Amino acid sequence: MNFDGENLSRKSLGDRLPAGEQHVFRDCDLTETDLWGASLAGARFESCVLEQTDFRKADLDGAVFAGGGGMRTRFNDADLIDASFTDVDLSSAQFGGALVTDVTFTGCRMIGASLTASRGTGFKVARSNLTLANLGGCSLRGELIEGVRFDDADLSGCDFREATLSECRLIGTRLLNTKFAKADLRGADLGEPDDAKLRAFAGAIINQAQANAILAARGITVL
Repeated sequence: MNFDGENLSRKSLGDRLPAGEQHVFRDCDLTETDLWGASLAGARFESCVLEQTDFRKADLDGAVFAGGGGMRTRFNDADLIDASFTDVDLSSAQFGGALVTDVTFTGCRMIGASLTASRGTGFKVARSNLTLANLGGCSLRGELIEGVRFDDADLSGCDFREATLSECRLIGTRLLNTKFAKADLRGADLGEPDDAKLRAFAGAIINQAQANAILAARGITVL
């Protein structure tokens, strides 16, 4: 089914979308639309308003989200395997319990988004703003992460082992029990090198300037 420029806000569509079809939503208003449990595998959402849209328990396997977005979209317990989000506003979005295996987030605004308690083997993220986001317990092991702001985000318990962080920011980031062993942090802004960060960065790779900043913060000058 195709929906073009339709106002579907506050409608209940979860049981109106037949399974086995590819659904396309273009320039639609889905504000507070109920898509709970909907069959949306392979669906496309292009430049849609997603303000408080309810995708809880929906099948979004391989779904494509391009442009648009909104605050507090709910993806809790949804199947998002192989889904992709490009240039989408996902501020304060909720992904708790969602299956996020091989999901990609590219150029997304994810301020205050919560992926803690999500399931799956991990996701990819690039050129996105995750300021104040909660990624507690997520795995980005071995990933190339480029141009991502993690300022004031909660990365407690996350696995960044063997990942490469390029042009990323970790300013004010919470790193309780976060793993960075063999991660390449030479292209990242590590922010204030406090003791908690240094414990998290154990085993990581940093450059000479970063090492000098860490020592200088402790009153040690390298000549």
